[in-house]
Amino acid sequence: MDTINARSLQKAFLAGASSLEAKKEWINELNVFPVPDGDTGTNMTLTIMSAAREVAAIEEPTMASLAKAISSGSLRGARGNSGVILSQLFRGFTKEIKGVEQIDTTILANAFVRAVETAYKAVMKPKEGTILTVAKGMSEKAAQLAPQTRDILDFCRQVIEEGDAVLDRTPEMLPVLKQAGVVDSGGQGLMQVVKGCLEGLEGKEVRLPSGAEGSVSLKGTGAALTMDRSKIETASIKFGYCTEFIINTEKEFTDQEEHGFKAFLEGLGDSIVVVADEDVVKVHVHTDHPGQAIEKALTFGSLSRLKIDNMREEHQERLIKDAEKVAAKQKAEDEKKAAQEATREAAATKKPFGFIAVSVGEGLTEIFKGIGADYLIEGGQTMNPSTEDILNAVDKVNADTIFVLPNNKNIILAAEQAMHLVKDKRLLVVPSKTVPQGITALINFMPDLTTEENLENMKAEMGHVKTGQVTYAVRTTNIDGMDITQGDIMAIGDGGMLAVEKTIPDATLKALEAMIDEESELVTVYYGADVSEEDAEALCEKAREKFADVEIELQDGGQPVYYYLLSVE
Repeated sequence: MDTINARSLQKAFLAGASSLEAKKEWINELNVFPVPDGDTGTNMTLTIMSAAREVAAIEEPTMASLAKAISSGSLRGARGNSGVILSQLFRGFTKEIKGVEQIDTTILANAFVRAVETAYKAVMKPKEGTILTVAKGMSEKAAQLAPQTRDILDFCRQVIEEGDAVLDRTPEMLPVLKQAGVVDSGGQGLMQVVKGCLEGLEGKEVRLPSGAEGSVSLKGTGAALTMDRSKIETASIKFGYCTEFIINTEKEFTDQEEHGFKAFLEGLGDSIVVVADEDVVKVHVHTDHPGQAIEKALTFGSLSRLKIDNMREEHQERLIKDAEKVAAKQKAEDEKKAAQEATREAAATKKPFGFIAVSVGEGLTEIFKGIGADYLIEGGQTMNPSTEDILNAVDKVNADTIFVLPNNKNIILAAEQAMHLVKDKRLLVVPSKTVPQGITALINFMPDLTTEENLENMKAEMGHVKTGQVTYAVRTTNIDGMDITQGDIMAIGDGGMLAVEKTIPDATLKALEAMIDEESELVTVYYGADVSEEDAEALCEKAREKFADVEIELQDGGQPVYYYLLSVE
């Protein structure tokens, strides 16, 4: 193979996405800290899947259309540091290939190099021993090989071999990886993508990544992309279409309407799930008439995340016609809703400053609302919001200047990426790495100061806060010289491990002992969803006895995964 055309690139990219998706849980387990929110694989998968959906929808691909779909899809869907860096690699790569009709080894090598240059520029303080290092190793090998071979497949195999070798060396570059006995999870995720792309180019049978079913032709294209339906017994399927979507309600979805909608769906099929959550309703139903379910749903609001799977793999023409009809109606509803929203915003008084905070847990959300947050993005430890989630939040805040509080170090890059995409408002990122830092920053906003003065003041005040997080270990390892056994209770601080104990109270008290010093005045304990108020009160009483010189407050955070969030000021 001397060149790659647009159709082959489309198949290769989707194969790469499928390869990553298949290994995401394994990649999650490579995270250095063995906490139950391991998310590198998940974040990278959600990032590439955002692009894969756009790529799969292109019927007649060109390099230009693929470049746009890959770049814009991954850019807006980027989640977490690893996802943002992956999106920047794609962005650089597509800049190099968008103006050509065929890709040879020279263009491919140039695209690798440009991808790495773009990604390094996007990270303020690049760290070696990460996904960036693996990408750089492959780009250097690609530049070396380009003058030596025209064989695309041989070229890719040698580049991948070098990528694996660099990945194997990442523990030598980052001591924390060596301590944990793992390679870099982001680098491993990148290798899964490029290996999947190679399989697509080689013509191996791969699965189209779930959720990316589009208009890709499956005939006469080298790599055969097929959906894996081997586990479905069609004879036992009573209703043929698995139908899922989200209703974005335009008014309150009452209990009566919910019961009525469920009853309507029961008349159409089975496996019914209807879950209302504020202004969205998640729907799942197995039916022979997805169109009727969709028509009924449209009476409550516009639809998004629409997915219809033919579980018998029949009647494809009818499925496509239904999808086109629904898409047209959904577009009309979305345009109507957007116009209504624009009218409401125009009528409202625009504020000089607005605030968006990332929060998870009812208690923490109420705290942020109480201290001035205009809009809360649900996310954080268990699900990092994407760049597009942040952009959508910006649209809902009617202010000239908007401060974003990521409250998680893994969300800061996505927020900064959103900052560069906003056109009509000024977006500023306050780089809060934890919820306590975000709360402190927002409390210290002063309306009389300038925007720049406030940003610097909020950053400075965050520096006076120490944060601890108490959770359980999902695997056995060694971090910061501490032996950790699966199931142990860990306390993690701003700089690493604080304590490893067998009980939640012991780990929490030991963490506070490590965090509190002579200058400490106030300790705030936020208890999570898995801790009762009584247990939290008992813990605080012990803490007050042990640390009599500081004031200790207890707050209901309601956060998942973490039993306690600790703030020491």
